[in-house]
Amino acid sequence: MEFFNPHLYDLANPELWVAAGLFLFIGLCIFVGVPKLVAGQLDAKAAKIQAELDEAARLRAEAEALLAQIRVEKAEAEAQAADMLAAAEADARLMEVEAKAKLEETLARRQALAERRIAQAEAQASAEVKAAAADLAARAAEQILAARLAGQKSDPLLDAAIAQIGSRLN
Repeated sequence: MEFFNPHLYDLANPELWVAAGLFLFIGLCIFVGVPKLVAGQLDAKAAKIQAELDEAARLRAEAEALLAQIRVEKAEAEAQAADMLAAAEADARLMEVEAKAKLEETLARRQALAERRIAQAEAQASAEVKAAAADLAARAAEQILAARLAGQKSDPLLDAAIAQIGSRLN
């Protein structure tokens, strides 16, 4: 298509009317303000996108601040847990020492009680053995003296000695 073609400017030529309609449409669009509307719509869209970007940046800043706060709280919680663990270990060691002391005290008391019971049992057994020996000796002496007395009637010294044997052995 050439601009200086005489056939182009013929009113019967449909290409002329298409070109004229196109120029008229473009002029009308400019007159009505379509470029301003399109620019306004694009500016509004750009403003909306910028607002969304600003909101996203604000949300990201809030999230980073919250993350930093959570990290600080986590560090504090870990420190507190470590302190609680150390305190619990110290309490456990203290309770262990106290329990050992109480156990040793209880064992000492039980040992002393057992020793006293053993001593009492030994004393009782010794007393029972002495009493049994004294009774046996008294019976034996009585039998011997009775046998001698059967041969003799009575000896006052022997009677006095027999009477004292029972009181001395007990």
